[in-house]
Amino acid sequence: MAGTGGGSTTEPATTLDATGLLCPLPVLKARRALKTLPPGGILEVLATDPGATKDFEHFCQTTGCQLVESSEQEGGILRFRLKKPL
Repeated sequence: MAGTGGGSTTEPATTLDATGLLCPLPVLKARRALKTLPPGGILEVLATDPGATKDFEHFCQTTGCQLVESSEQEGGILRFRLKKPL
């Protein structure tokens, strides 16, 4: 999977471990976690659901969040970094 913004120096404010959860739980938990972040804050989400890539792309399109990074780590773990709108 190609990364978008791979090697970003923007550090996440918090990391949400959604590994093992199936759609739509990773997105729902991310939505809840983003509420606690300040505008412009970065949320890192770790997931294993193959559908999460499309789910987070759609989530960002509908909420105004910016998908700073989307990459696959060792062991099939998907990493997403979402930037909360200002």
